[in-house]
Amino acid sequence: MKLFILLASLFLTLSTVSSSLQQYQAIFNFGDSLSDTGNYLLSSARPFPINGKLPYGETFFHNATGRCSDGRLMVDFLVTEESGLPYLPPYLGLEKDQNVSHGVNFAVAGATALDPEFFFRRKIGSSLTTNYSLSTQVAWFKKLKPSLCSTKQECDDYFQNALFLVGEIGGNDYNYPFFVGRSIDQIIAAVPLVIKAIIEATSALIEEGAVELVVPGNLPIGCSAMYLTFFKNSKKAFYDETNGCLKAFNTFAEYHNSALKRALWFLKLKYPHARIIYADYFEAAMPMFVAPQLNGFSRGSLTACCGGGGPYNFNISAWCGRVGSEACEDPSLYANWDGIHLTEAAYRFIANGLIHGNFTTPLELTSSALIAIGLIHGNFTTPLELASSAVLQLGHLQSMD
Repeated sequence: MKLFILLASLFLTLSTVSSSLQQYQAIFNFGDSLSDTGNYLLSSARPFPINGKLPYGETFFHNATGRCSDGRLMVDFLVTEESGLPYLPPYLGLEKDQNVSHGVNFAVAGATALDPEFFFRRKIGSSLTTNYSLSTQVAWFKKLKPSLCSTKQECDDYFQNALFLVGEIGGNDYNYPFFVGRSIDQIIAAVPLVIKAIIEATSALIEEGAVELVVPGNLPIGCSAMYLTFFKNSKKAFYDETNGCLKAFNTFAEYHNSALKRALWFLKLKYPHARIIYADYFEAAMPMFVAPQLNGFSRGSLTACCGGGGPYNFNISAWCGRVGSEACEDPSLYANWDGIHLTEAAYRFIANGLIHGNFTTPLELTSSALIAIGLIHGNFTTPLELASSAVLQLGHLQSMD
């Protein structure tokens, strides 16, 4: 098996790249439609899911695979295309006694970090398109684990060479309430709960043996054609003049990302042996919104390639794949695919930024890092006191409801 030179750079910023290259034998992915390679389609959540037919999948696979794009996703570029491993099979499509030693994809389009009960209690459960939340995906992994290894030593050896991608997840926890009319002020109160769910899932995977984990933040949702259509405003002040995106929603996404990254630091303190990496999807994607022409998107980054008309070619009643919609001739010239998901070209762009740029942060327990996240204020004189404080803060996060 070849050394994964490009994959190794995903986990090291340019300033920390060393000659010690990591070799992975398996990848396990969790998340939503940004990385689902077929679970939603196989779940029969809806009788005729639109991502189960063309034009979805037209660019690379030339048929619908269940991916919410015209072709490959970030998980395909970040992992499969760079590592040489097979494309990750969707968990719900596994056959009896199938060899899954190279990894499995547990992501489900529409999935949330929070369990469905959270949304039903708030009278928005009917909006959910799937009940397979992040905790369900982790439970699937636990069920699969005995087929991967049988003894503690065998599991330790196996997971030392495995990579866990935990997300992107959490975006749908906000999409559902936003699109039924909840305000940012109302939804922002749920951010700690969403972060808690992501941290609990990541912690559970570490407890199961995961050693290397990548946890991404959210994309700039204010640049989504769906958001731009639903929340259009006649006042120019609502839009970022540098990219045309909705400022308030991008600020919200950055708030989520900041909270997630800080919580991951606490998790790193609890599990110092784990290699936890934060992937900044927001900043990796932003260049194609600020300068689409310079980055290969001659038809722009805000207008959907496939849709049913309107200023951003997004129409909820003529969603891509439905009657009244039409796909553009060349999706590679667009960043947005169907209003909320991106094109293969856009996913490749973001993946390249993560692999070759400085949009990934391996969390290292250095003094400067701890000061930066506010854990050192001169009150903690020993590592034990510092760790105890962090655990208390993490415990507070996990006890919220």
